[in-house]
Amino acid sequence: MITKRIIPCLDVRNGRVVKGVNFQGLSDVSSPVELAKYYSDSGADELVFYDITASAEGRKLFTDVLTRVAERVFIPLTVGGGINTLEDFDRVLKCGADKVSVNSGAIRDPSLIGRAAKRYGDQCVVISADVKRVDGRFTVFARGGRDDTGLEAIEWIRRCVGDGAGEVVLNSIDTDGVRGGFDLEMLRAVSEAVDVPVIASGGAGSVQDFVTLFKTLPRVDAGLAASILHFGEVTVSDIKTALRAEGVNVRL
Repeated sequence: MITKRIIPCLDVRNGRVVKGVNFQGLSDVSSPVELAKYYSDSGADELVFYDITASAEGRKLFTDVLTRVAERVFIPLTVGGGINTLEDFDRVLKCGADKVSVNSGAIRDPSLIGRAAKRYGDQCVVISADVKRVDGRFTVFARGGRDDTGLEAIEWIRRCVGDGAGEVVLNSIDTDGVRGGFDLEMLRAVSEAVDVPVIASGGAGSVQDFVTLFKTLPRVDAGLAASILHFGEVTVSDIKTALRAEGVNVRL
């Protein structure tokens, strides 16, 4: 039985972890270096680090903060934000990332995923899709949820996986920060469309939301969480203990 993963997500702006609702109204949380070490020591399976304004501001990811985070964690680290070229992949990997997450850069240049997968391997390339319902259709957004690309999400994600993306992070803008549960409808559609690991992002508000996620959608491989962990409402251990009690295989 495949072990389900619990992955804290650090949304970083100007060197600080922030959190908002529906990708809006960001508020300060903590130091990414301190928070990363805490999660690494507290049983998180992996960690995601997003420089969330790099694409919108048209700049490269802040590698100084990333390097300090990578030095403090001993679990796989996925990094995204401002990834537009193979040189960006190279720079981030040399800072200590294990996987590189790309969104806006792949929308601008769809060949990027295939070229990165060929150079670094499928396991290193993560397609991170920011998706919102527009007129009842799952639509991909770019630049941190600012730009409606018009791309239909399932087709886009399937194409990216076909080009070599080894993992999908599905960020539901509709449920982001609302803490009313994961977007099960959207996740079901994506997980049935591809044969690589799918990570659920957006909506975790309680331990029960993770139980519901994995019991309802066993094809989903991992759940991302931010605010409920950052603000100490629950711990990674709380989530895993509840999952194990429900028969979900996790690493304790």
